[in-house]
Formats: sequence, C-alpha cells, structure tokens
Amino acid sequence: MKCGCGVDIHAHVVPENFPAYLGSSVPKDWPSMAPAHECHRHVMISGKVYRTVSDKCWDVSKRIEDMAGMELSLQAISPMPELLSYWMAPNDAAQLLRYINEQMAEMVALSGGRLCAFGALPLQDMDLALAELDYVIDKLGFAGVEIGSNINGKPIGAPEFAPFFEAAQEKGIAVFVHALKPAGMDRLVGPAQLQQALAYPTDVGLAAASCLTSNLIERFPKLRIAFSHGGGTLAMLLPRLEQARRVFPALKEAVTLSPTEQARKLYYDALVFDAPTLKHLVSTFGASQLIIGTDYPFAFHDRTPVASILAAEFGDAVNQQLVRENAQRFLGLNLTMETTA
Repeated sequence: MKCGCGVDIHAHVVPENFPAYLGSSVPKDWPSMAPAHECHRHVMISGKVYRTVSDKCWDVSKRIEDMAGMELSLQAISPMPELLSYWMAPNDAAQLLRYINEQMAEMVALSGGRLCAFGALPLQDMDLALAELDYVIDKLGFAGVEIGSNINGKPIGAPEFAPFFEAAQEKGIAVFVHALKPAGMDRLVGPAQLQQALAYPTDVGLAAASCLTSNLIERFPKLRIAFSHGGGTLAMLLPRLEQARRVFPALKEAVTLSPTEQARKLYYDALVFDAPTLKHLVSTFGASQLIIGTDYPFAFHDRTPVASILAAEFGDAVNQQLVRENAQRFLGLNLTMETTA
C-alpha cells in the first residue's frame, strides 16, 4: 500500500504572533513572541523562552508541502498544549484561546481542504468552556477540540468535567487528549526533554485510565475521544486494572464495565515509534481504534507516519484502517481518497 491518503490527528499550531492583552494589567504568563534564528521564533512565557518554533507552526503552504512527503491528505491541527492555558485566570485564558482558535480557522480556510482543526477551551471555568465550545463548533466549524491530560492537576474523568463531555457527545464532535504538565517530573533524572519522552506517556495513560474508572464511556456511549502517544501507559495498565477489579469488591462495584471493553471504545494515535509496540496496541485496543498521529512540526515527530504503520506488516485491510479509515470515523468526515499500489 502506497498512498498520499493518510489522515493525521496529532499536529500542532503556534500562531505567528500573540495578541496584545485587552485589560489594564498584562498577566505574567501571557505569551509573546521574540525573534530567533532564520525562520524560527521564541515563544516567551513568564519572561522565559518556553520553546523555539519554526514558521511551519503557522505557515500553511510549508505545512502542506511537508504533508506530501509524509503521505498525508488531511491533518487535524491543534494548539501547542502549553497554550491551553488552564492555569491562567479564566477570562484571560478565554481571551487568548479565542484568538488562537480564530488563527486556526484562518489556517483551515487557507488550506484548500487539507486541514481541519481542534479548538481549545478554558476548561478551568465550565461556563466559559461551554461558550467557547459553541463558538468553535457552531461558528468556526471545527471538527472537535483538544483538551489536556489533566486540568490543573484534576483528571479528565473527574465529575466536574461531565458537562463538557455531555456537550461534546451532543454535538457529535471529536475530543483529542494531549499530555500536559505531567505528574512525576520530580522522579526523572536527566534533561528536561525527558518530559516528552517519559512523563507525557505516563500522564496520558493516567488520563485514559480515569475515563475507564469513572465509567465515562458508559455514561456517554456516543462520545468520540482519542488519546495521544498511543494512549501512553494504558495498554500496560489494563491487565492490572482487570485483575484488581476481580480481586477488590470496591473496584468491581465502582467500575461497572470491564476496563478492557471500555478501552476498546476509545481511540489512540499510533505515535509510538516502534512496530512491535504498535502491533501490541492493535491487539489490545483493536484495529478499528488506532489513528495516525505525527506531533508535527516539532522535533520529536514522526516524519514517515504511513511507513511506520506499514512496518508493522498488518496487511492491506488493517493498514487502510490505521492510515485513514479510523480517522475518518473519529473526525466524523466523509472523505474520498484514492489508494494506489
């Protein structure tokens, strides 16, 4: 199977510039841009360089040019997770996220159908979050929203986020969960980049587990929710959770449906950088639940996502599911794509 038909649900955006703050006193964590080398810029947060990014974060033509080499026909863009801004005062975050959402809408409009978008919501305030959800879905026409693996330390399966998931199910949108401010950084020894390599998958796994132990999918059975980085550690945690549910009556009473059965109703990106690991995820979650994710355009991204799936040697039927068909279902899109041998 060789095609230019892949669909990527995990790719990020940073706007070329950030807006001036509309208020009397600029919050210290309000982001800004500073010049860097060549076509790069520094994202400044709280007076420090958070990340140096290239113009591929906002330049639609360069992004689409790279998509051709990655064999992608469609890419769902979402904000760099740090921009979700849950730690800001709610009204400040709402102001910033409205700007970022509108910047993504402009990128989608310029893409000629090659991009769709996941909006960002100020989930630290449910009323503001639901209002922005209405805006990005009903006004901007986004395919869904991106949320963090935790909201200021609270797991996404916590009861206070139920109104959001209820609204997401009602609107029939996709929800993409990305790692953010992970737990356990104090247990890692080494450079800061270990956050992406080791702590992100741990936090995503805990986020997904919180959805299982809170019976989220049983409560909202039509919800379409996907987890970044292959669901992180979830696949390794599932057997322990199943055994614990058999051993501990309180857990059996609390988790009303088999965790594995629930997990096979969630979606996961295939960004695991290893064919045997990908095969294990397909065996654990089902071939219908894995989708391309690249983490484009950051340094730690998969530059050959279709080839990464083909390397697992699933066969054409499963390859087509992972490369495009599952993403089509997750995004709620009716895509026509041609595949060539």
